[in-house]
Amino acid sequence: MAEVVYLPPDQQMPDIGDDQPWLTIEASPDGRFFGTGASSKADGAWVGYGSLAEDDVSLETALAAAQKWAAKYGVRTIWVQLTP
Repeated sequence: MAEVVYLPPDQQMPDIGDDQPWLTIEASPDGRFFGTGASSKADGAWVGYGSLAEDDVSLETALAAAQKWAAKYGVRTIWVQLTP
């Protein structure tokens, strides 16, 4: 399971380079939580993550969906920004 790191309000996800898998969840002003990310498939092909509208409704739902994707594509850390 990916580690979840909650970022302070004034901090962004660290720059981990273009070749490392990453995933973020960011709060929006309207109370939703949007996930984005990138990784590689087993064959080396790039794969992106964009959360679905039904997963954006709460932090818990967004994290559950992100954890599934992270497990499938080898993402070790999910960076969460709780302030828009």
